[in-house]
Amino acid sequence: MRQAMKKWAAMSLAVLAISMSACAMGSSISWKEEVQLHDGRKMIVNRTQVHDWSIPHELATRDAPVAEHTATFAIPWTNQTITWKTDFDDRKPEATSLGLLTLDVMNGTPYLAAYPVGCIAYNKWGRPNPPYVFFKYDGKAWQRIPLEEFPAEFKEANVMVGGYNQYNLEGSERDASVLSAETIRRVNHRPRRPKEYQMIIREPMKGGDTACPEMVPFEGGWASPSYVERTVRQRIDAEKRAKKNNSEQ
Repeated sequence: MRQAMKKWAAMSLAVLAISMSACAMGSSISWKEEVQLHDGRKMIVNRTQVHDWSIPHELATRDAPVAEHTATFAIPWTNQTITWKTDFDDRKPEATSLGLLTLDVMNGTPYLAAYPVGCIAYNKWGRPNPPYVFFKYDGKAWQRIPLEEFPAEFKEANVMVGGYNQYNLEGSERDASVLSAETIRRVNHRPRRPKEYQMIIREPMKGGDTACPEMVPFEGGWASPSYVERTVRQRIDAEKRAKKNNSEQ
């Protein structure tokens, strides 16, 4: 019995070591969600998020930052499978950095609401207020649409906002093969969660992402307009001084 226990303990330590190694390098996690549509029907959405420690992050963070997120689903009562993908690495110019908020279907057409993650993304997407980016699937690709074209029937966040976070789930929920619509709603409506991440707000708001400082692309990164203006002016002045000094020699 003791030998069996020792063997089990050794195996557990080995598994733990592998898990810690995987966390150090980054990892991925996949899960399924039961998404409730506006008309009461439900569909299963397969979600995957890839973590990467190389992305800049706070030292105290418990998990590696999410580098990539994918959501795949089949339009109810059809065989068509659709994928939504976003990249959160703002070091890349092509990164979209959008968090999934609502996924729904109207008359067989999928619609999606997302929110910019972070101030760089908020500026990259044109500083929308309310702070969402809306999409409609045209049969081939996701196309951005204005708020006015996003069906008014879509009112609540119906996917797990922020992706998978085991610390927001109870023990039985972590073990579930599919996260139920009830679990998703409980997590999204937990205390201190901002309203704009619980439901679709259709009027301009103050605070939250809308309080992000204005930023513009500059030399492969992002900076405030005042910094860009000051830097350009300093360079012009330096060039003028250099030319003047050269002419006087």
